[in-house]
Amino acid sequence: MQQITPDYKNKNLRFEERARDLVSRMTLEEKVMQMLHGAPAIPRLGIPAYNWWNEALHGVARAGTSTMFPQAIGMAATFDEDLIYKIADVISTEGRAKFHEFQRKGDCGIYKGLTFWTPNINIFRDPRWGRGHETYGEDPYLTSRLGVSFVKGIQGNHNKYLKAAACAKHYAVHSGPEGERHEFNAVASNKDMRETYLPAFKACVQEAKVEAVMGAYNRTNGEPCCGSKVLLKDILREEWGFGGHVVSDCWAIKDFHETHMVTKTAPESVALAVNNGCDLNCGNMYGNLLIAHEEGLVDEETIDKSVIRLMTTRMKLGMFDNADEVPYSSIPYEINDCKEHRSFALEVSKKTMILLKNENNVLPLNRDKIKSIALIGPNADSRDALIGNYYGNASKYVTVLDGIRNAVSEDVRIYYAKGCHLFKEKAGLAEARDGFAEAISAAERSDVVVMCLGLDATIEGEQGDVSNEYASGDKLHLNLPGLQQELLEEIHKVGKPVILVLLSGSALAVLWADENIPAIIQAWYPGAEGGAAIASLIFGEYSPSGKLPVTFYRTTEELPDFRDYSMKNRTYRYMENEALYPFGYGLSYAKFEYEEMKLSKEKISVGESIECSVKVKNIGIYQSDEVVQLYLKDIDNNGGPKWHLEGFKRVNLKPGEDTIVGFKLTPKQMSFINEDGMRILKSGLFEVYISGSQPDSRSLKLTGMKAQKGSFEIIGDTLELDY
Repeated sequence: MQQITPDYKNKNLRFEERARDLVSRMTLEEKVMQMLHGAPAIPRLGIPAYNWWNEALHGVARAGTSTMFPQAIGMAATFDEDLIYKIADVISTEGRAKFHEFQRKGDCGIYKGLTFWTPNINIFRDPRWGRGHETYGEDPYLTSRLGVSFVKGIQGNHNKYLKAAACAKHYAVHSGPEGERHEFNAVASNKDMRETYLPAFKACVQEAKVEAVMGAYNRTNGEPCCGSKVLLKDILREEWGFGGHVVSDCWAIKDFHETHMVTKTAPESVALAVNNGCDLNCGNMYGNLLIAHEEGLVDEETIDKSVIRLMTTRMKLGMFDNADEVPYSSIPYEINDCKEHRSFALEVSKKTMILLKNENNVLPLNRDKIKSIALIGPNADSRDALIGNYYGNASKYVTVLDGIRNAVSEDVRIYYAKGCHLFKEKAGLAEARDGFAEAISAAERSDVVVMCLGLDATIEGEQGDVSNEYASGDKLHLNLPGLQQELLEEIHKVGKPVILVLLSGSALAVLWADENIPAIIQAWYPGAEGGAAIASLIFGEYSPSGKLPVTFYRTTEELPDFRDYSMKNRTYRYMENEALYPFGYGLSYAKFEYEEMKLSKEKISVGESIECSVKVKNIGIYQSDEVVQLYLKDIDNNGGPKWHLEGFKRVNLKPGEDTIVGFKLTPKQMSFINEDGMRILKSGLFEVYISGSQPDSRSLKLTGMKAQKGSFEIIGDTLELDY
């Protein structure tokens, strides 16, 4: 008798059809168990156990050895969509290599799967937020472009199978305070939601077809995000047409009744989440779905929809097909952490570096003229300062001390002194300022001092990952912590040239350093090869080209209340005071000249696009990348930003070389969001600025380069555009 192949094994059917058939064969209890992040096997249906929880923020994380790239905020500083795609492609390649090797060994535990809960595309609206270094910065346009590139790199371009599944998180409006995230209600206007907090999620859903979206811990406008009808049903599914699955943040569902107090019982909480479209529970609360079903709070058909979505994802990943049919299953384990990937990570790290100050061209250093160097500071030989959070284990780490040591000859004397603890007044039984004397002695004996200060992810990060005075991972202020500022001032008194290297994931108010230290480098958390990239920059092996994806403010006091989610006086688009270092700023060893800006038309009709171009020439003596930035200003303003980034392109120019850089501005980019959250396009005057930075007065003062400016007029009747 001929055996009939069940539909879920029929490879001629669409994945969703196969998943629907598979789910129809499960018991209610089996369905519910598949909605937990640690989903058990169902042997009778050939379903293997699977743990959905995996991380890959800047490399495959928490699953052994892998290539460690710079932290996400450093990636954002590259302003390079193609580079971000390549990074994500390497990460998913290593993820595949590790997954299949783990499968061969029968290991299907946590962090061993192909569903990566990344990228974090929240807007870094406040520099005190501890998790901001996981993001792509403060600008919705930059975040959208880089988020889309990262998702595409993770998920691959095969016409049938996903290389891996990316997850856009944390949806939505999540950006601190960390210590209150389990009970906090983020109140945001319709305008701020549509203009700032939602665009990157929309882009990842509609352009990149991201497979998963993770809800945030907090409430947004009264609704817990992982059970929000507005966010999950009205906007994500119905308005944007999202077809993937939604996962809760870890143990977020129990917050509904324990801290948000929007439900009274666990069954009520899980019903609220599932009924509004949260398919997968990171945690164990969905075990209560059986009770919720018995109580009539959720029906089996709704549960079916969630499980079908989850099984569809697993099928897209090739988990129910033969390995020889899935193209990514042949990626060899040997490619993980290979020489080529580590070399690429070094090149990425170089592109993340930002030169904030270079008075009298003190950098680059001439290594042939230096006989001694002092490496001073708690981050000079720190591995923690390289890796950020959500990291894997690199097979090799190069600290700044290692990088400098490797970059100079054996005849150059290197004096290393930690100087002080990262944030404590003293360590153990030692007295306060215990390390100052050694650091001063090192500086006195050296031709030049490299000071490595800042933060690391042990004091800025996620609630639960840290334990110190820094408010559950958030920063209480923007100053250098502990004794670092005092150490810097004492070393400066010695009178030797000082190069300040800041390793941090967020903005610091280094006002004194800006006034007194000749050279300042923002190095972020630069990845396993970070020390080599920093040394290479200091000695002029390449020209810095990174640009700030966040504003560096002058004081903590000028910031709005941390709990206020209004964008008023926040980020470069709405801030009222002058920045210390503005968004989009970064110096180079080269010098660029912008000229001959052209617009395709002076007047356009409502609904038309316009072309813009500018000539960029390297008039310096170093070959270098330059990030060309376009900012658009609506003269009528309509309550919008003073100007906003709407284009960026990275070019590489040799001395004397020039190129024409072109942009296209679409009607959507010319529109604005009104107070009701509607996208409006109307007649009016617009200004276009193109330069290597913002068109603000502070950037002009720091760079000496005025932005090229053009203008055009829109004529016609007002239109309402699809958001």
